[in-house]
Amino acid sequence: MEKVKIEKNTVQETLIIPLYGRKMCSEKFPNLYQDVFAKKLCEKLDYDFSELEKKKNTFLYEFGALEAAMRQLGMVWEIKNYLDKFPNATIVNLGCGLDETGKTCDNGLCKIINIDFLEVISIRNRLICPNEREVNISCDLKNYSWMDKVDGSNGVIFFAAGVFHYFKKEEVKSLMLELSKRYTKGCLVFDAVGKLGLKLMMKTALKNMDIKDVEGYFYVNNPLKDLNWSKKIKISSKGYMLGYYDMKSSGIHFLHRLLASICDKVLKMSINRIDFE
Repeated sequence: MEKVKIEKNTVQETLIIPLYGRKMCSEKFPNLYQDVFAKKLCEKLDYDFSELEKKKNTFLYEFGALEAAMRQLGMVWEIKNYLDKFPNATIVNLGCGLDETGKTCDNGLCKIINIDFLEVISIRNRLICPNEREVNISCDLKNYSWMDKVDGSNGVIFFAAGVFHYFKKEEVKSLMLELSKRYTKGCLVFDAVGKLGLKLMMKTALKNMDIKDVEGYFYVNNPLKDLNWSKKIKISSKGYMLGYYDMKSSGIHFLHRLLASICDKVLKMSINRIDFE
């Protein structure tokens, strides 16, 4: 099998860290989390994982892997909950990268749409074979033309994992309001952090982009207040790290759970669900 080469310092390389984190978490904490796709994908890549391998047993890197896992577990919980009510719905992965959450939630009836930039979808197409109810779309999420390809007649749930941190507040608001107009009974699920959390998370990225403050970027301190942008939406929110599972699983240190609690309560890490009414 010919492997797909991922060059250093490219857009494609940014897909590797969360993918490797999901693989590592599956190996270290199998009773809590399983990602059957991550290991297979890593084996298909021509990429030097040595730097990541060196870090994988450190406390903070283990926590980073748990962070990626808990986010996906929360997303999966919300998607499956929605599919219980709308089994023929469409699942739309916004900024999909190499994530296969759609397949994880597949009930045999739903449709799956994965959306990302052209350079990301080109790599995804080489690595991942879509099933017969799955479509990949290359498009900038801020260009709403992709919405014309999403059928919400049987229900639709959009989810964005680790995506909106890089959007401006008004961009997220505009996107959400457009979805609420087009997709009655649809749903949007996404993760967010508070202002302090965003400052810490984006410290290096903001410096590289020569941005002095996160004020214009998307953060959520109080979901019920900060996201109350329309009478057509219903907002619910849970803690990102501990809102769905207590992380009391074999191999997880109590300090990991303590840090998880701090992330949810102090950094305001959350998974938010917006239902369009």
